[in-house]
Amino acid sequence: MTTQFKVCNCNRTMPLDARSGEALGAALGTQALPIASELCRREVGGYLGAIDGVDDVVVACTQEQSLFSELAAERNSVAPLRFVNIRETGGWGSDAKSALPKMAALLAAAALPQPEPVPTVSYESGGHVLVVGPAARALPWARRLADQLDVSLLLTSGSDQQMLEERTFPTFSGSQIEVDGWLGAFNVRWRQANPIDLEVCTRCNACVDVCPEGAIDLTYQIDMSKCTSHRDCVKACGAIGAISFVRDDDARDGRFDLVFDLSDAPVLRMHQPPQGYFAPGASEMAQAEAALALAQMVGEFEKPKFFAYKEKLCAHGRNGKVGCTACIDVCSAEAVSHNGNLIKVNPQLCVGCGACTTVCPSGALTYAYPRAPDNAKRFKTLLSTYFQAGGKAPALLLHGHERGAEMVSQLGRMARAGGRLRGMPARVIPVGIHHAASTGLDLWLAAIAYGATNIAILITDQEAPQYVTALEEQMAVAQSIVSGLGYRGAHFSLLRASTATGLDAGLAALAPAEAPARRAGFNGAAEKRGTLDLALDHLLKEAPQRPEQIALPAGALYGAVNVNKAACTLCMSCVGACPESALMDNANAPQLRFVEKNCVQCGLCEKTCPENAITLTPRLLLTEEARLPVVLNEAQPFHCVRCNAPFGTLQMIENMVSKLSQHGAFAGNINRIKMCADCRVVDMMENKREATITNLTRPQ
Repeated sequence: MTTQFKVCNCNRTMPLDARSGEALGAALGTQALPIASELCRREVGGYLGAIDGVDDVVVACTQEQSLFSELAAERNSVAPLRFVNIRETGGWGSDAKSALPKMAALLAAAALPQPEPVPTVSYESGGHVLVVGPAARALPWARRLADQLDVSLLLTSGSDQQMLEERTFPTFSGSQIEVDGWLGAFNVRWRQANPIDLEVCTRCNACVDVCPEGAIDLTYQIDMSKCTSHRDCVKACGAIGAISFVRDDDARDGRFDLVFDLSDAPVLRMHQPPQGYFAPGASEMAQAEAALALAQMVGEFEKPKFFAYKEKLCAHGRNGKVGCTACIDVCSAEAVSHNGNLIKVNPQLCVGCGACTTVCPSGALTYAYPRAPDNAKRFKTLLSTYFQAGGKAPALLLHGHERGAEMVSQLGRMARAGGRLRGMPARVIPVGIHHAASTGLDLWLAAIAYGATNIAILITDQEAPQYVTALEEQMAVAQSIVSGLGYRGAHFSLLRASTATGLDAGLAALAPAEAPARRAGFNGAAEKRGTLDLALDHLLKEAPQRPEQIALPAGALYGAVNVNKAACTLCMSCVGACPESALMDNANAPQLRFVEKNCVQCGLCEKTCPENAITLTPRLLLTEEARLPVVLNEAQPFHCVRCNAPFGTLQMIENMVSKLSQHGAFAGNINRIKMCADCRVVDMMENKREATITNLTRPQ
């Protein structure tokens, strides 16, 4: 099956002509591409003819994507339809005349097959929303939303300007509010702090009438700073019993589909709250936007399951000891948590940022939407097509699909409007990804191996602080590797910008770094460390320098294990703790062996060692020794004093003798420690003077 490309030189505002169409076709391996100028208007027939078939159709216009999609739906077209932006990303700007290689690259990437489908996560919302906050703010919004949603109201304070009228929706009051859950399944707990229980109150106003201090407002909240505790309100309430200043059972809870938190300080403080939870604060504009979104969140919803977790590769913990917590520490949605020796990822809370997969040293967590091999193929296609079209020194600009994509578009439009900005440089290829934190060391180094001179990640004001820190740390590792191999320049950078002007300045300052003279041809592997091995092998093969090892920053995913031989007793606790089989024993001799290539620097061996004899050294060993087992410590075996069979080591037995000589089981029988397990039992059975459980007499 072939792909048809429909390229529009929008009202002839880009430097594209028939010769450009020939060059694009040559780079894409097709015939010359016809260049339209009014594809959505006068020349729409060319588009309609393309979608009448079954071939894939790539339309180089996102401005009129809705129109083109509508036309395809009207004609019941079965042709797979994709859209790509070559206008704001290259056709508009000071470098537009040199942007043809980038345009070819973007067209080629758009023609790639869609990634395989992934499992989905389902939500179901009946529209039961809990509005939380002070009465002055929460009560008006509860009334507005009541016509569209099933509203419940939780007041955190009263108001002299508002009043509770007809009982049109359940109303509660409370403090110490706790919220957990997600869209369709929120659990909310609070304490009934107000003496008036609004669930029982009939709103007869008897308490308001008798309160001499005027401490009770018409939302039936008592201002305790005014109340003098004369309790006339309790008497006035009478048999209703809604008022109590000595309530024992004050715990309340409820289950809701949505939460509209209008508190000044939100109940949930994580950077990325769960879907269905809105906390717009005091901003009326933000409140209105949140209310509109709430009204749309009724029904059944699905999202991709963004991650895949392989327990066998996880280096989180062993035997109750915790080693790697990188994924837990970085998650801004608090979707990752401890689960014994493993971790647990809540798919309902996961928002698909991918930061956990970026920092995971072993590849136990991988990004699934799209998968890493799909992203590697995309990078390879972009770069190989760019070079095929004659481009030089390409840089990849990775940006999120929301704010990042918006800024890229704004930059192109502002560059076209009066030339106030330079626009996207011809050598910079923007690559939209689900989230700025969803790629990591494996894909970055693979892109350098494919010929990229720079990997820049656009960081906007939407990114969580922990994501920025994690990306900086991972980029420091990547830069240490390529710099250690002799490649000159700064290859990896975070481009921080909150406006198109800031993005323009950051791109202008991006200088090409050195890339391999010969580009790699490998495809990305399913395993993170598999892709890393392929990229590192190619970068080493083409490297200007070939050192034996490269020092890496602390927290890197490669490194050595160092053993203090004077302290190590070869107890092999570290071997049992190692999740990656980097540390091994020897069945034929007391030896501790180490394969550096397998080590992910999780630290479990260091934390498990009872003698504190282990330390870690982050580094990348580039010799064959990294793949071979090396002996970290060894000793002559200790021989049983009774049967002469080898067991343990001399140092281990000496330590046991010093520590257990006063133990009741060995006092007077110190040689028993020096016996193997079989001889120890035989010695105990032969010693008739030694009391045993079988000699004990039953008490009378």
